[in-house]
Amino acid sequence: MFRDIRCVLFDLDGTLIDSAPDLALAADEMRVRRGLPSLPVERYRSSAGSGARGMLGVAFGVTPDDPGFEALKDEFLGNYERRMTRLTAPFAEVDHLLSTLHRRGLNWGVVTNKSQRFTVPLTASITLFASASVIVSGDTTPHAKPHPAPLEEAMRRIGVEPRHCLYVGDDERDMLAGRAARVGTVAARYGYLGPGADAARWPADAAIDAPLQLLNLLDLA
Repeated sequence: MFRDIRCVLFDLDGTLIDSAPDLALAADEMRVRRGLPSLPVERYRSSAGSGARGMLGVAFGVTPDDPGFEALKDEFLGNYERRMTRLTAPFAEVDHLLSTLHRRGLNWGVVTNKSQRFTVPLTASITLFASASVIVSGDTTPHAKPHPAPLEEAMRRIGVEPRHCLYVGDDERDMLAGRAARVGTVAARYGYLGPGADAARWPADAAIDAPLQLLNLLDLA
């Protein structure tokens, strides 16, 4: 259990919101356009936390080092921008979790590697983000996670010290960023995790299998 926590920061995709359907279909549209068979959303889900790299890897088996990757990435991002609010929604229990934190006087916010191009309109389209104290995107600072800079910027904006802060995420880089920023870390094992991920090996202080379990760790249940 964590003590004297005044602020909880969260990763976005795979932690607060399920964006996998829109990410998957943005990539799958590209397959279909090229005459390839459509893949089910579940084939893409575990890679959703890796954004364009993950989705294009599933759709076409390419990596950022492959020729033509940047052109595919630009096409994917355009597809995603046009549809990113169609099927994306908060995970079950997230609304209750965030409203409880807000009601109990804790600041909460978002620290994501998603760029502002997507983060700003996406969070604006979902009502629960209106109570967020801060939203830091992947391009808000010169460095993205696992660098601690985004978390440090979020804490600076809120005015909270690391010892009073907690970071929740569904990827190892979230835990690494939290550790580097000297905040408590919680692995969200209900999230995307990534192909072959072993959350038990991440440098997390605790883990949860559903959003509301976080309240138990904060003694707020």
